[in-house]
Amino acid sequence: MASNTSNSTTSLAELLYGADRHVQPTLLGSGLNGLINSAEPTPPWAYVTQRFTAFLQNLNLTEAQVADGTTKFKGVVSTLNAAYYGTNSDSDHAFFIGSWAKHTRIRPPRDVDLYFLLPVEVYNRFDKYSGNKQSALLQEVKGNLLAAYPLSNIKGDGPVVLAGFWSFNVEVVPAFALQEDRTYWVPKTQNGGSYMTTKPLHEVDVIELADSRNNGNVRRLIRMLKCWQEHCNVELRSFYLELLAVEFMDQWAYRDKSYFYYDWMCRDFFAWLITKAGSFVLAPGTFEILWIGEAWKTKAETASGRALKACDYEHNNKEGDAGDEWQKIFGADVPKWV
Repeated sequence: MASNTSNSTTSLAELLYGADRHVQPTLLGSGLNGLINSAEPTPPWAYVTQRFTAFLQNLNLTEAQVADGTTKFKGVVSTLNAAYYGTNSDSDHAFFIGSWAKHTRIRPPRDVDLYFLLPVEVYNRFDKYSGNKQSALLQEVKGNLLAAYPLSNIKGDGPVVLAGFWSFNVEVVPAFALQEDRTYWVPKTQNGGSYMTTKPLHEVDVIELADSRNNGNVRRLIRMLKCWQEHCNVELRSFYLELLAVEFMDQWAYRDKSYFYYDWMCRDFFAWLITKAGSFVLAPGTFEILWIGEAWKTKAETASGRALKACDYEHNNKEGDAGDEWQKIFGADVPKWV
């Protein structure tokens, strides 16, 4: 499983602007003496790298949380394989989707999302039903899970069957694989029922490729934005934030940089996001137009103003003042002191 963060603790302002920041200070010597005798012995941005490294580490799921989510995935898949295929496999006919597939999950853990692929015989059986076939299908999947987990809160609401557990939920999407590569039908219960075409693995591809061409910055930005979404109750779906992060990063001037530039990355993203109010993103694979509205715009404007102020504090090494502003955006996961 891909790592969500890497160790990045180089300090003394990235060994005196090793990552640029536009102006290279003049070193009076070489090696450690040169750093000590530099024209700027206390360089600006002294706390940025440590702060954002710690922030992203704080968003990592613990080993116990990862193990818990994996165990729940396996238990649900084993139950459904027993019901529909007569085996106890905890991995066949299923795969992660959402943040667990994209490696964009954060702590505290949210839902574990998965697709479970049903046999074509199940489609044929329900196709003979009168009324809402898709609702009947979801109720059957719900019943099979309820039999195995009688004390859990199991709900069926197309296209998802929600298995509510004590620590976090598992959202199961029953699906039928189509002949076209990695294309699936999932049940939709609204308006009398229908099937909709989905391409969830194309979403994973978009994140993976964007992260690769942008120095690993896309996933890190997404994880920080999810923290903002949670802390400030931002009315913008995580899926939309992911696609917006990809779009932003592909045009950001410093996309090849890393942690030393993350104060500017946050500042520039929020300023850019404001310009996207009332626009749309395209769903990978299906190219469905997804309108993102503008209910979230005021909170983006507030975050933009605070990030601008925090960047000024970071430049002047006002560690606590910068930390205060970042915490107003992201909460306590981003440290005030580093």
